[in-house]
Amino acid sequence: MTSNASLPWKSKLAEILLIFAAFFLQGAWPVPDVNEPYYLGKAIHYWNPDWVQDDYFLESADTHAVFYLSFGWLSLWLAPAALAWTGRLLTWGLLAWSWQRLSWAVVPRPLLAVLSGVLFACLLERCHMAGEWVIGGVEAKGFAYVLVFLGLEALVRGRWNRAWLLLGGASLFHVLVGGWACIATGFAWLRLGRKRPPLRAMAPGLLGGFLLSLPSLVPSLLLNSGLDSQTVLRAHEIYVYYRLPHHLILQEFKPHFILRFALLIAAWALLCRAIGSRLPEARLRAFVAGALGIALVGAVLSPLVVLDPPLAAPVLRYYWFRLSDVAVPLGVALFGALLVDRLLQTGSRFGRLGLAVAAAIAAIHFGPLAIERCRVTVPRADAKVDALGGYASWRAICESIAASHEIPKNARFLTPIDASTFKWRARRAEVVTRKEIPQDAESIVQWWERLREIHGIERGTPQRYWYGSLAELGAERLRQLGTKYAADYVLTEAPGLELPPTAARPEKIAAPKLPLKILYQNAGYVVYRLRDGEEP
Repeated sequence: MTSNASLPWKSKLAEILLIFAAFFLQGAWPVPDVNEPYYLGKAIHYWNPDWVQDDYFLESADTHAVFYLSFGWLSLWLAPAALAWTGRLLTWGLLAWSWQRLSWAVVPRPLLAVLSGVLFACLLERCHMAGEWVIGGVEAKGFAYVLVFLGLEALVRGRWNRAWLLLGGASLFHVLVGGWACIATGFAWLRLGRKRPPLRAMAPGLLGGFLLSLPSLVPSLLLNSGLDSQTVLRAHEIYVYYRLPHHLILQEFKPHFILRFALLIAAWALLCRAIGSRLPEARLRAFVAGALGIALVGAVLSPLVVLDPPLAAPVLRYYWFRLSDVAVPLGVALFGALLVDRLLQTGSRFGRLGLAVAAAIAAIHFGPLAIERCRVTVPRADAKVDALGGYASWRAICESIAASHEIPKNARFLTPIDASTFKWRARRAEVVTRKEIPQDAESIVQWWERLREIHGIERGTPQRYWYGSLAELGAERLRQLGTKYAADYVLTEAPGLELPPTAARPEKIAAPKLPLKILYQNAGYVVYRLRDGEEP
């Protein structure tokens, strides 16, 4: 048995490239992916405020400043699509490198890092409970998970000070990702009993990791300082109950998501029983147990949603289920590879069976993805506008706006509620979109009021009661909203386009034509000018 350090560099590079290839297949969706307009838009605007001027979301508080500082500067030379691909390749490469190191700490055998990496990608995608992901579009948490993997490698090897420093670095990039990983590691330290190092021996790492986290931790803690408690509470309720319950509230998770995650936990328990209690594996097992303990606390707190909603919202907004979504697939992938290795070393036929099962899982998961990558498909961020007016029409009308000399660079638009790529493609500001929720309390409340006032059927109705199209509001109401929010233009579905039923309108209707001046129009979408009066 060799070590990763003594592995020839060509062999090490080959493993990293094979893991990278799996991660590439997993995450190489067309640009932009779901969250990329959100995070990269903020990063671009951070370095170039003239890129989309006077946009409410882009000018809200910057909560991932370290990510913007360390990566966003590339936007001064790269177009948004090139920036996204650069960030993706960089993130996946670093994730592959850090995973190879972590896997070798657990399973020191050539090529088994590739096996564990493939299993991790598959299990994370297909067995998550709360929607957490690691391999995908560009945002701060991708870089944070690189440092979490390296921190876990250090933990498995018993290098506690290095682990604390690396997890502090993860918190620097993403406070919640790194913070929950620190708490799970602290639980692991407690659980190990006499096998753990004394607290004073870890003091340098603990202090250094804490200091590393401060540039992100302090701004997060001060984000809502000076605001009245009612505004902050209202923002928490909007964030938890209206925008992100599918990530934060156990009762909102799909039942089959919970079931498959429970089955994965059962597989993890069986693997722990089969692997034994050697100290390196015990450290990783304790970390996964810590992550599950955090999720259990979230599950215990979830009934507060019914019993005391105002109390539940500030507590549940911390993504209690995030780390377990990653830690359990990670543990199953690594211990699964370890068990296969031990069976192969003993000559057991179950070792070959395990390899065959892993190969089948990889083929079932990555085969369709490989075919998908060869097709020209719609970016996932554009899926909802594609379902209405068509992706080609949406992209064409946005490009017309971007190239227009008639529409000023500082113009502001009323746009469809799910138009999350408008700024990305049209390079103009918009009043509000459902995807782009700010992070500070005051801006969250204002965002929700704009969303409800512009797209809501009526004040006081449930959050899912939205108009199917801005055209349904009528010209006079759109002019009023344009005046209030300094928006001179409306981008909406083309006249005659069939609009699907909504919760408040069960029948299909055709998008009405508005008595406003049309600047651009195609088969799916139309741009109206609000302040020029009626068309002649």
